Amino acid sequence: MATSDVISLIIGFLAVVTGILMFWSLPKPQFREHADLPFVSVIIPARNESTRITPLLQSLAEQKYRSFEVLLVDDDSSDNTSAIAESFGARVLQNDPEELGHGKSAACWYGAKQAKGEWLLFLDADTYFTNVEGIRNLLLSYQRRGAKGIVSLQPFHTVRRLYENLSAVFNVIVIVGMNVFTVWGYRFKTAGSFGPCIICNKNDYFSTGGHKKIHGAIMDDLELGQAFLDKNLPVYCLGGKDLISFRMYPNGIGELIEGWCKSFAVGSKSTHPFVMLLTVIWIAGSFSIAVALISSIVSMDAVAMILSGLLYVVFAAQTALFARRCGNFSWWIFLFFPLLFLFFTGIHLYSLFRVNVLHNVKWKGRKIDV
Repeated sequence: MATSDVISLIIGFLAVVTGILMFWSLPKPQFREHADLPFVSVIIPARNESTRITPLLQSLAEQKYRSFEVLLVDDDSSDNTSAIAESFGARVLQNDPEELGHGKSAACWYGAKQAKGEWLLFLDADTYFTNVEGIRNLLLSYQRRGAKGIVSLQPFHTVRRLYENLSAVFNVIVIVGMNVFTVWGYRFKTAGSFGPCIICNKNDYFSTGGHKKIHGAIMDDLELGQAFLDKNLPVYCLGGKDLISFRMYPNGIGELIEGWCKSFAVGSKSTHPFVMLLTVIWIAGSFSIAVALISSIVSMDAVAMILSGLLYVVFAAQTALFARRCGNFSWWIFLFFPLLFLFFTGIHLYSLFRVNVLHNVKWKGRKIDV
């Protein structure tokens, strides 16, 4: 066996071990029964979400727990987002750009100022609860943690079209990058909060400055979590499987590329250096294993083919296990995991180019300066 093949196999084996340490678990909300829950304001910032918002509004209408209001803050939509929200009984607010301008943070801040609830639940327009007890269970989970600071959930990613499987590695890296899902848990400080689903109490929110303090931040979720941490308020990050889901970038691969490009290069700066090192080793291992397998086939080295083939299967299974913690990605797609990692690497490099060279990213028809 060639020395290069041995090195590639060692890197690949190290990557599998590193993966175990890197993504040890993804806890889901835990709760216990309790009768007293406060009135809650559900705040949905929305811009041109007419094709995606119905599942969320429908799921809210079906909830058994009814002590909440729904505030949709329309951020200068040019479609019928507002009309759809009103048809489900939501209170529609038009974002006031005079104070903070446009954007998600401005819309969230405006909604929070109009909210009547004791607790605030911020939901992205493409999320939806997967059962009729979803909002109640989320509130109970927040209450179980003392109803202080933030509890944020990363929704379970629903995949419906083939190209959407290209988001598999991105989902894993986003979650791992929060620092708290390694074998060491919360010994590492969280990078912030997940953005699609955030619950906090109103007093904590305004005491931190809320979305007004982080206005202009591309990664508003990370910055909001940091604002709470700066006030010594806890920030908990959990997986949303069996409670809340979303479908990311359903309008084509162009939207998928634009969406991941917008967030990735900036978001990675919040990851702890050691967690980043584990992630880099894991990603490098994906290519090393593929190279070892191809090399063994070209050289017709039987021992190398067996070892690299076994390692390839193990790494594919590990990647599938990790990704399916995050979403219902197709099992078979991970037989081609090198392509998934190659796509991830390409988009990450493109994101770095836009952030560090062009100093802007694009999202929903707006150019955002970085």
